[in-house]
Amino acid sequence: MKATGIVRRIDELGRVVIPKEIRRTLRIREGDPLELFTDRDELMLKKYSPIASVERFAEGTAKSLNEQSGYLAAICDTDTVLSVAGTGKRALLGKRVSEGLTSILNSRASYLANKAEGGEIVPIAEDGDFAATAEIIVPIVAEGDCLGAVILLSGEEGATMESSSVKLARLTADIIANQFE
Repeated sequence: MKATGIVRRIDELGRVVIPKEIRRTLRIREGDPLELFTDRDELMLKKYSPIASVERFAEGTAKSLNEQSGYLAAICDTDTVLSVAGTGKRALLGKRVSEGLTSILNSRASYLANKAEGGEIVPIAEDGDFAATAEIIVPIVAEGDCLGAVILLSGEEGATMESSSVKLARLTADIIANQFE
């Protein structure tokens, strides 16, 4: 745990203000759910991720998606790449999602890009070094909230994503979303 040197008082309603710099760094926005943990005399806050609660399911789903599509398959929540299966998984697993991916998640619209056809490839992770040449990003939306995304990536030169892969990614996103409805 990292000390910030910032001290805040609890008000009469039991509230405490999280400083703007910390909210920005951790990507905590107004309305974001936070999970509370206690350990002896410590109180910890963690941004809540419903998809992280079904992590084993997400791992199996990413593996199946990779086997069926032949592409690198990833499942992320709105902050982190949670599960990855296929060649190049180390470049993405556990990394923080990029601003470009966050923008797609906020739009709640699927994204398809093939570099060979002049499409713009959106980086998946901030520090990821997977050089994708084609990608499909399908947001996972449950009860109106975007929980994350299902992602298929190819690093092969001249690769293009077929419509069957788009359908497979959409089906996977729907199955995951149904876990929360």
